[in-house]
Amino acid sequence: MSKQMNDGSILSKVRILHEPALEFRYGQQVTDPRDGLSLFGPYDADAPGHPGAISYGVVGTKQGIELFSEWSSAMISAWTEAPKDRHRLWPPYPGFQAAFATDWRSEPVRKHQLDSQALKDVANRHDPHERVYLTVNQYLSAFQDLQKLDEHISVMVCIVPDEIYQTCRIKSRVIQPTGEKVSKGKRESRKRGQLEIFSQYDPKQYELSTDFRRQLKARTMAYNVPIQIIRESTLRLNDENQFGLRPLTPLSNRMWNLSSALYYKGGGKPWKLATAREGVCYVGLAFRRTDANGGAKSAACAAQMFLDDGDGVVFLGNYGPWYSPKDHQFRLTAQAAHDLLKGALETYEQLHGKTLTEVFLHSRSDISTEEFEGYRSAASGRLNVVGIRVRPCYTGPRLYRPDKKWPVIRGTLWQHSPTRGYLFGSGFKPRLGTYDGWETPVPLQIDIQHGDADIVNVACDILGLTKLNYNTCNAGDTQPVTVGFSDAVGEILVSNPTITDRRPTFRFYI
Repeated sequence: MSKQMNDGSILSKVRILHEPALEFRYGQQVTDPRDGLSLFGPYDADAPGHPGAISYGVVGTKQGIELFSEWSSAMISAWTEAPKDRHRLWPPYPGFQAAFATDWRSEPVRKHQLDSQALKDVANRHDPHERVYLTVNQYLSAFQDLQKLDEHISVMVCIVPDEIYQTCRIKSRVIQPTGEKVSKGKRESRKRGQLEIFSQYDPKQYELSTDFRRQLKARTMAYNVPIQIIRESTLRLNDENQFGLRPLTPLSNRMWNLSSALYYKGGGKPWKLATAREGVCYVGLAFRRTDANGGAKSAACAAQMFLDDGDGVVFLGNYGPWYSPKDHQFRLTAQAAHDLLKGALETYEQLHGKTLTEVFLHSRSDISTEEFEGYRSAASGRLNVVGIRVRPCYTGPRLYRPDKKWPVIRGTLWQHSPTRGYLFGSGFKPRLGTYDGWETPVPLQIDIQHGDADIVNVACDILGLTKLNYNTCNAGDTQPVTVGFSDAVGEILVSNPTITDRRPTFRFYI
């Protein structure tokens, strides 16, 4: 449709894109992953690499292990705990075997119990670097002998007390800290490598992130086992949101989310995009400011490549003065851009060996002409390279339905020009019969900055990429996986620069 605006401009070509379909077993296609898994089973059910059973280990306190043991037994069974009038929003969970054609054993291959008092002590240290480093060390003790086990562990489940969630994040504060009180100036001195005579500490702790999740993800890569971090409160089987307890979604919804993540990290492929085009890959460009090389402009870059079958490849680029404090943008030199994409393409070829025809670059920052030429030179002229800026537009335009009762439908695209569009990844979902958000939907602003591409096709691809988050099992995220996970990848890689055992597959980062 077209509509005249107050300023005389034309609001043209507002359309609703079809909800991208997902492919499951027997080539069957539906739009909601929970429908597909319940009716047909996972996409790779008949593939040679399909896991017949997920072999897993568990590490946590006595209470955490007991909670997960109860959860594992429950995850085998079907659950329909959501109110009957909300089954479209929170569909019943059919049980792990029924959904994934794979056995989930109630008992893990290995249990590693942590001393709750010792864990509490280190999680309350005054120095945030020491606090997180020593807490992560507690969990790493479970990984030391994994290679000596007769049975391979596909995924390690780390059960974390809620207290660690409160005390071991970047801006956490401890009410009653223990250990040495370390001033901010002294911490900065230790970061620079300054040694002290009267204090004993591990200098490595000042080279790592002060966020428990980021540091644990980074340091466990050395053992080549993906991990799933779960808060103890998430495992509460009683759905009642009692006063003083953390509010939770219905049990069936949590079952869907955790089982999907564990199946993916355990080596399975729950679904793939039915709308993906063969030979096309999507590269999310991730940037993160860092003081690794000093200076306000210092930053690191990483590339996340997602293929037509949903597999993800991660590659860390070079550190350098990529950040501009003046306009708050990240921009690479032509050489750095060349090296980043070339490294990602080479990693892809080593892992998959398929022939690519097109590469779509997704970045939250502007892609300069110099930077794009570097990307294009890495593709050796045989690939069509398109540079696209994709970012949530918090201060931009909004669209509303005439009845004002519901938000716009998810997938609404306002084509502002041949190279710009506003895509609503959130909104009313007809399959659910409701809007599953809290605020007025924020559109994604899509700008084709370099290369030739049709804005509608680009928007369709981006809408499809909102459905490749295997860490949750829902009808679609608000952002594509190339953009939505750029922070997660950047945080893990860049905030832990001394980690050398980096895994190229995406399941290690989510």
